[in-house]
Amino acid sequence: MVVGPCASGKTTLVRGLRRLGYDAHVCGQEHSEIASLWRHTAPDLVIALDVDLTTIRDRRGADWPEEIYRLQQRRLAAARAAAALILDTSILSPDEMLEAVDRRLREAQLASD
Repeated sequence: MVVGPCASGKTTLVRGLRRLGYDAHVCGQEHSEIASLWRHTAPDLVIALDVDLTTIRDRRGADWPEEIYRLQQRRLAAARAAAALILDTSILSPDEMLEAVDRRLREAQLASD
């Protein structure tokens, strides 16, 4: 399960993970007041993506509202706290993000074997 604010790269990461054979899904937690929405599908693990407001504005437009950014941060707090991995996509390319998650998932698989 991948969570994060708008324009953080959730869809891009999930597409990449699926190409690698993972059963990955995006949760629209940032749009829901239900703090535990991300739990409803009982994910094996949660990956949280962070992104700063400046980067969101670069990706979505200079007028992206700070109020929405702050609201989404609040809505994502519980999922972020439960995340096995948190990535700052303000400083990672999509390929670097995918590589970091794939490496972490492989390490977790090796540890459980």
